Amino acid sequence: MSLLQANDIYGGYGGADILNGASVRVEDNEIVVIIGANGAGKSTLMKAVFGLLHVRSGQVLYRGEDITNRKPEQMVGRGIAYVPQEHNVFPSLTVEENLEMGAFAIKGDLRPRLEKVFSVFPRLRERRRQDAGLMSGGERQMVAMGRALMIDPKLLMLDEPTAGLSPRLIDDTFERIREIRSLGIGVLMVEQNAKQALGVADRGYVLATGANRFEDTGKNLLDNREVAEMFLGG
Repeated sequence: MSLLQANDIYGGYGGADILNGASVRVEDNEIVVIIGANGAGKSTLMKAVFGLLHVRSGQVLYRGEDITNRKPEQMVGRGIAYVPQEHNVFPSLTVEENLEMGAFAIKGDLRPRLEKVFSVFPRLRERRRQDAGLMSGGERQMVAMGRALMIDPKLLMLDEPTAGLSPRLIDDTFERIREIRSLGIGVLMVEQNAKQALGVADRGYVLATGANRFEDTGKNLLDNREVAEMFLGG
């Protein structure tokens, strides 16, 4: 049984479909990347899976359970965490307060969860008393991902985690994503830095006009000449 399976998803905004039968699957402890041109429906598919966009047709299964059109808070309760591309931290709160907000519904001692986050993102331990709004873009992305990890998710969904970052920070972010997978967490992410994303991916999907164009291992997609010419800059 797959960790996540979204089948034949149709949906969009204002009555117009952006997704036209897109499908995606994530297994346990797997990094899956969705790439494609701007407007292909990548982020829309993520939102549809997480309950932020109404699915007009199709089915989303999590560990075999139908979660189609469930509310985002119900997704979180099942162990699914989502990190949007923008507005993903509370700038007036400290790093530690941001992380604690990720576990606001969890009773008991949060220190073991904080330690797990700090083990993945040591810089956050150093900056735990700093306001998140004063941090760099890369550090804020660490905070957002760390907050998502506070619920001990089984599936982490990331929308453009390296957007706007320097090449060095992009490399570091992908390394942290590998480390998150090593904790037993499945990762589904949308990425514009397609070559590097496919380099860390177990599998990848290429979307075009809201539907699947290619699906294969990350390595095979990198080696696919048509994919390279159309989506990877040759």
